[in-house]
Amino acid sequence: MSLTHRPVAEKDIQVICGFPQSEDELFFLFPKAVFPLTPTQLQDAIEQRSDSMVVELSGEIVAFANFYRWESGGRCSIGNVIVSPAARGRGVGRYLIEQMLGLAFSKHQASEVTVSCFNQNVAGLLLYPKLGFQPYAVEERQNKKGNRVALIHMRLQRNEI
Repeated sequence: MSLTHRPVAEKDIQVICGFPQSEDELFFLFPKAVFPLTPTQLQDAIEQRSDSMVVELSGEIVAFANFYRWESGGRCSIGNVIVSPAARGRGVGRYLIEQMLGLAFSKHQASEVTVSCFNQNVAGLLLYPKLGFQPYAVEERQNKKGNRVALIHMRLQRNEI
C-alpha cells in the first residue's frame, strides 16, 4: 500500500464531500456543517484553517485533515479529520495523523499537538492513543439531535515523541 500526501487542491473538494456517510459522521468531522457536506461548507472551513492536507492511495484521495489552531512554538490542533469509507481500517488514518504531527513539529515548531474526538467515534478513540495522544479534558456538547455527547480532548507533547 503506497500512501502519499499533499496540500488539498480545489479538485479534491468534491471527493472529500463524499466521505461522510451520515449526519453523525459529518458531526465527528465538522460539527458546524449541515449534512450532506457541500463544497461551499468545506471550502469555507479550509479558508479559515491551515495546512489542509489530503492523503492519496494509488492516486485516489482517501483522507483529509487540517489545523484549526496553529501557534508557532505553541499548540497545533488537528481538525476536520476524515478517511474515505473505502480506505478505513487500513492504516490511512494513522498515516494522516503522523503527517500532521510532522508538520506541526517541523513547520510550526509546536510544543504540543491536540486532537478532539467525540465519544461515539470509536475509530478515533482507538487510534489517537496508539499514536501517543493522552486524554486531558472532557467537554459536554450536544449533537445535531440535541443529545448530550462527550468531546474528549487529547494531546501529545513534543517531549513525548
